Formats: sequence, C-alpha cells, structure tokens
Amino acid sequence: MTDKVFLEIFKNRVQAIVEEMANVVLRTGFTAFVKETGDFGTYLLTPAGETFGSPLDTGYNLSLGIPAGETIEAIGDWKEGDIVITNDPYATGGMATHLPDVHLIKPFFHQGKIVAFGMCFVHSSDVGGKVPGSVSPTSYDIHMEGIRIAPVKLYDQGVLNEQVLRLFLDNSRIPDQNWGDLKALMAALHRGELRLQELIVRYGLDKVEQGIVDLLQYSELKVRAIIRDIPDGSYDFWDYLEDGPGGYPIRLRCRMDIAGEEIFLDFDGSDPQVRASFNIVTANKQGHYMLVPALIRYFRTVDPTIPWNSGMIRMVRNDAPPATILNPEPMAAVGARAATFIRVMDVLTGAMSKAQADKLPAAGAGQACIVMLAITDPVTGRKKVGVIQPICGGSGARPMKDGIDGMDFAVGHLRNIPAEAVEAEMPILIERYGLRQDSAGAGKYRGGSGIDLKVKILSPDTIMTARNMERMQFQPWGRLGGGVGQVGAAIQNAGTAEERSLGRIDELLLHPGDTVTFLSQGGGGYGDPFLRDPQEVLEDVRSGLLTEDAAETLYGVALAGQGIDESATAILRNNHQENMEDFSFGSKREQFEQLWSDEMQRAVGQALRQYPLALRDYLKRRTMDKAEALAQQGVQIAPDDIVKLMKDIKCQTGMH
Repeated sequence: MTDKVFLEIFKNRVQAIVEEMANVVLRTGFTAFVKETGDFGTYLLTPAGETFGSPLDTGYNLSLGIPAGETIEAIGDWKEGDIVITNDPYATGGMATHLPDVHLIKPFFHQGKIVAFGMCFVHSSDVGGKVPGSVSPTSYDIHMEGIRIAPVKLYDQGVLNEQVLRLFLDNSRIPDQNWGDLKALMAALHRGELRLQELIVRYGLDKVEQGIVDLLQYSELKVRAIIRDIPDGSYDFWDYLEDGPGGYPIRLRCRMDIAGEEIFLDFDGSDPQVRASFNIVTANKQGHYMLVPALIRYFRTVDPTIPWNSGMIRMVRNDAPPATILNPEPMAAVGARAATFIRVMDVLTGAMSKAQADKLPAAGAGQACIVMLAITDPVTGRKKVGVIQPICGGSGARPMKDGIDGMDFAVGHLRNIPAEAVEAEMPILIERYGLRQDSAGAGKYRGGSGIDLKVKILSPDTIMTARNMERMQFQPWGRLGGGVGQVGAAIQNAGTAEERSLGRIDELLLHPGDTVTFLSQGGGGYGDPFLRDPQEVLEDVRSGLLTEDAAETLYGVALAGQGIDESATAILRNNHQENMEDFSFGSKREQFEQLWSDEMQRAVGQALRQYPLALRDYLKRRTMDKAEALAQQGVQIAPDDIVKLMKDIKCQTGMH
C-alpha cells in the first residue's frame, strides 16, 4: 500500500502530466474549436482502460468513466510505436459518442510491458456528412454524419498507415486542419509518455504501478464517504429536449436510488431512441461518462481534494434500457448528443436536489449551441469551415450565491472565442457580444444572465449551422421559490423589415448584409426573489442586467433616480406572500404536462415496447397526436387508454 505522503506527491505528478498534455494540444492545435474553445481531452488510462489521470484546468474534463477497455481489447496485439485512431461510437462500445470526436490511443511501454495508455481526442470541426460541421439535429442515421472509423492503427510500430490517413482526410471538408489537429494530439501523447517514463525512472516501476492502483482506490473511498451522508431513498426527476420528431419533446427520466455507499441510476421512462441525432451510445456501460458528469461535479464540489479519476464512479451503477435515447440500437444518429447529455445533467441535478435541497443549484441555460459557418473563399476558391462561437447561457443560481453570467456549469469547459480571432478567420463582423438583459431567473440568488450575440455576414452563399439549440420553449427551472430563466431565441435581420424568428437552426443560407442574433437563456433563480437584498437588485439595474420594470415586478424593489425608493419598496414587499415552491418549471412545461403526466408518458413508453423498433418513433408521434386531438374534444384520456389508441393506429395504417 502506498504511503500517504507519496500518494499525495504521486497524485500531483499525474495531474501535472495530463495538464501538460492538454496544454500541448491547446498551443499546437489548428482549428479554432481546439486552440480557442478547448474542445479536446487528454487522459492517462490503466492497461485495462480505466482513467487514472484527467485534466481539470484545460480541455474537456468530463471523461471519468470513459469505457476504453473494449477498444483496447479489440486491438489486442499492441506494439511500441502503435497509435490507434477511431471515432465510431458503435465499434468502440460507447467510448466515442459522436463522429467529430476523433480519438487517438497509444500504449506506454516500459521494458516491454504496457504500463499505461495515453488517450486523447479532438472535436474535429468537420468529418464529412450532410452539413458543414457534420452535426445536424435532423440527421436520422449515423451514415449522414460523416466518416466512421472503427479502431485501427494509424501508426504501426511507428510507421504511418498512409491509406488510413487518406481515407480520413479525403472525407473531410478541412483536411489540412484535421491533420494539424491530429499532429497536436500525437505531440501530447509523446509528451505524456515521456513524463510517465520519468516517473518510473524516479520512483521505480513497482511503486508507480501501485500508485496508480491506490490513486483510483483513494478517489473511490472519498466519494463513498460523501454518498454515506446523502439520505437513502429513491428520487425521481425528468426533463426534456424540445422539438423532437413530430414536434414533441423528448423526455429524459431518472430514478436515483441512494443506498449506503452506492448510487443506482434507473433511466426507465426515458423516451425511445429518436429519428434524429440526439441519441447517446452508452451501451449501458456502468458509470458511463455521458451519464455521470452531474455526480462527479457534485462530489468534487463537496470535497475538492478528491483525485480526478474514474475511482469516483466505481460505486455508480445504471440501467439505460436498450433502444432508448440513452442506449440506442445501431445505426441511430448521434451527432447532437451533447444536447442530451446536458439535459441528463439537469435531470440528475434535479433528482439530487430532492435528496439534498440545500446543496444543489437551479437549472442552468441547458445548451451548448455551437455556431458554425461554411463559405467558399472568393479569392482562392477554397472552402472554409469554422466555429464562430459556443453560445451557452447563465448557470443556475446556487443555494448561497448567484449563478454565473454567460456560462452554464454543464459546459464550463468550453471557452469563448475572442471576436478578433473569429473575424480574422471568417468573413463576418461581430456587431454585438454581451450579456442579455432580463434573462436571469429571479430569486434571492438570481440565475446567471444569458448571452446576446449579433453576427453580420460579409460573404455570399454562407451556410450557418447552429447545433444543440435547446430551452427555446421550456424554461430553465428555479428552486425553492426562485423564478425560471428566459428561453433562448434566434432572429434573422433583427430590427429590419426582413426580421424573422428562426427558432432552432439546422442549416441556414445567408448573404452579405444578413445578420443573425442569438439570445441565450438565463439560469433559474434560487429562493424567493422578494428576499433578495435591494442593493443587489439596484446593482443589477446599474450594470444593465435588469430593467427598472423587472426590478419592481420580480423583486419588489422600486427605484427613484439613481437609488432605491425605500418606502415604495417596503409597501411592495410587505404585500408579498413568500414562495417556497420546490421547483418552478414555467407555464409551457406545466401546460404540456396537464395531459402528458408522468403516468401518461410512461404508458406510451411501455406500449411502444411491444412493437418493432422501426415503428416506435412513428407510433409515438401518431399516438400523441390522437390523444391530444381527443383531449381537445373534451374526451378524458387515461394511461390505460394508450395501448388501444396505439393498436388502432397501427391497424388503420395497414402495418403488419
């Protein structure tokens, strides 16, 4: 067993290695999404594929629980100098989760023995597919989303496989940039290998191998202690993605069971896999990294000294039923899976809030909208594809503090791209980029404010895509009397005669002079807004985050000139009845659930299971259409009626 002093030293050295690897990628990557936004990851894995080192400060830090073991075993015959490339979710058993995430894996040998694996990925700005950027919400199978690469050696004992490389690059709109990003990943792997060898030389192989084992166990023990303090019980929560096939929301549901030192996540009641790109390939791997981010962030918030590794999720079990949105059958589309895993984080945060009411925040913006442009350079004739900005929104208010403006906890690893860098790479003008007024959910602690971004196009036949736009209808929920945040919006040519609301953008053709304005969501509030310090309300008005009308209506604070009207404020607040409602969901969701209660939605899901997978998405839409039409006629629809409704629809359409 490693002594405590060495284990602390070893923990810091491992963390330094993965952070250095991440900085190599950040400094040498080619695409803006890598060198500016930081959508990449660098990791150290055990020979069995468990993550024992993951960066916290740079890049994507939510890959604890990444199931790399299946891919490592599939290669089998690893040799020194090998580097494997892959991006296929199905061939890797959920290690990759959509095609733009191109992974490289390299074995780290010492005296002929594999001591560890280095793994890294980069989110490529394009890997082919039907739209620039490769991710479209309306893709309905994975073949529409770009080139798929099952695990294969890009380098075999140090020798480049030119055919594999050409196959990948020739199917991309940005081959030179992709090759540059791959070189950045390889540089990171080489750096990680060098640093691990230095550790072995310094401390000896046996001590390093034992240190890896003990570091994972140390994280596990510290997390188990946290779970013991959570009241045992079952806690249900659900939330939605919007505008799924047929226009109906896509539900994600979880029952979180806490028992002693164990957590079980039961996702029964989540919707079937959809004919759209919101599916997540988890293969129901236990503690899958797309299912547990809300938990690992909670654990490390409670105890910031926990080593950041997969020991943190060894006590987490899950059941994501087959052929559902969290465990789809091949070859479902998966490109926009980020929208889904963000909502999974909201669902688990809501469930944990029922167990620990005073420790979890309200809902944040709930989106990571990645705005991309594709143009043909009028001078060179070359195609350019680039990210304009990751548009997030405000985080949810916390039990003791306001939410963070402009950035949701769920996607805190994404960095914004400076306007100057965007304008230097693409023919656009950023006309406005700031915080959105009156967007934050009101509360004793208010939610974080959303973003207001206006982009002007300077080149003809520009294609814009904007994936993962969510919370356009259902507002970010508030907690314990806190109000909901504002929904998002996208507007073309705002303030002109050609102004039009765009809703969720898939693929948009734009020309010189066109503008697109993005208004992202504010986070939900926490606590009754009338308990907020009036001076803090005044400061929000002075900073432009809140209008005077909203200050009076939402917070009961009347302003006069540059200050507070104390007497008017006292009258407003004395007439207020304190609100301590557990969750505030907003009128749109409440209206939807008047018919589609938990029982009704579970009845639809249960009924669909008796039909072939190819019919389920269609039957769900038609059954919900029929039920809503009957409800509008005054007919009472109960859960027991769903089976017959669905059977009648199948018979009427002549399906056998």
